[in-house]
Amino acid sequence: MSPAFVSAHVEPSRLARSVATAVGDGGRFAGLVATAHDDGSTDLRALVATPSELATIETVLEPGVRGYPALTPLVASAGWYEREIHDLFGIEPIGHPRLDPLILPLNADDQRPRPGNREGPTHLEPDAAALSSHLGGEGVFTIPYGPVRSGVFESVEYLVETSGEEIPHLRTRVYHKHRGLDRRFGDFQVADAVLLAERVEGTASVAHATAFCQAIEALGGVDPPRNALLVRLVHAELERVAVHLDSIIRHTEGAGQAVAYARMSLHKEGVLRLRARLCGHRFGRGVVVPGGVAGPLALSPAEATVEVTRIDRAIAEDGHALMATPSFLDRLRGTGILPRQLAFEHGALGPVGRGSGLAADVRIERSYGAYQFLGLEAAAGFAEGDALARQRVRIEEISQALHLVRQALEELRRSGSATWSHNVPPPDGAAWSSVEAPQGELVYLVEAESGRLVRVKPRSASFHNLALFAQAFRGDIFTDFVFIEASFGLSIAGVAG
Repeated sequence: MSPAFVSAHVEPSRLARSVATAVGDGGRFAGLVATAHDDGSTDLRALVATPSELATIETVLEPGVRGYPALTPLVASAGWYEREIHDLFGIEPIGHPRLDPLILPLNADDQRPRPGNREGPTHLEPDAAALSSHLGGEGVFTIPYGPVRSGVFESVEYLVETSGEEIPHLRTRVYHKHRGLDRRFGDFQVADAVLLAERVEGTASVAHATAFCQAIEALGGVDPPRNALLVRLVHAELERVAVHLDSIIRHTEGAGQAVAYARMSLHKEGVLRLRARLCGHRFGRGVVVPGGVAGPLALSPAEATVEVTRIDRAIAEDGHALMATPSFLDRLRGTGILPRQLAFEHGALGPVGRGSGLAADVRIERSYGAYQFLGLEAAAGFAEGDALARQRVRIEEISQALHLVRQALEELRRSGSATWSHNVPPPDGAAWSSVEAPQGELVYLVEAESGRLVRVKPRSASFHNLALFAQAFRGDIFTDFVFIEASFGLSIAGVAG
């Protein structure tokens, strides 16, 4: 079920001030979502998180109203959300300091998708013109980096502006990965929409499926069986381990640590193969369904425990050796510093936030699923804010995740229940859900009418954190780029939608 949820309604003119007040009173700005309706009106919902609840401050823009006072001048972390809404809905946040296209660059007179409204364009032609530079002066030049780069990277375009080695300004364009997911969800039945949720961010399939299903279960008033919650946890934590290992692998590759690169790649492959043996899919797809899970683990809990223990010991041994290698640590220490105050003001999520001294973790603050009865404790935090701190967070979380998996497997071994799911009635209404994905807090808004999905909006941690990426380059040079990018561990698919 979704955590405690509170909602307030205000006039459009009061939205920005109300959100700023909620944040100033100790809340954390967690998102801004728009929903269009067939009558031409548009709902705006600002999401504010506290350690105990999710709260929304909502307003309605009547048909024909195409603007509202921007949140960004008062709540800086709303900047990218308002740019996204402008791209998709054509609604102007009046007073926004930089309303550049973000996920869907269109001409001013182009029809917008307006997710939630069943009418919409059948074809969109994005403006693919090159990004313009912001800096000028003697010796300043630009490096268009992407969208195609060497190696296996998602499509993203960076415009690096520099006068030599240091990077004083960086711009990002992610529309190459935009798939129109906000509109595509409305074409699916609930059971099929789980398949789409699993593919929003391929590396976080279980997290997305769980967040979506939790919202559906909240609308139906259904709690999954305890066994199902344990199975969800096993797959979610193995997913976390695989994603964290990928970040470490990219660090070792950038630093030329050939042995560590091979060893960590071997461990990641071992985790993916174990996941395949548990459910038939390397990314855990098909496991989470509304009301529970598709069935029991394909391996016995005892067999799975042996494999998890072996993987845990191997990762710990090689991780210890890697973190005692001076030539590796020198590349990460002091690189890509994200000051704690900046991370706090923006509400940085996941390892990015925890590497700068923030402790936000949905599994603890707004506990859900099996985390509610397994006694999860916060992993060790690091306040340095650099790439090394973010790597240390991930190493700690890998160990913690594998410990949680063993706990869940032990409970499954002792359980005599054979119930894996409950029927969920056709959803009706609106619900929020949140989980702690590998990249941080993942939030889903699900709106349904008599079993038909009207609006499904995933807000990934990557979308929230990518706005901070350019802020981490103060004093760094182009050869640091790979380490900063890997330490952020962002999913561009989760940003572009």
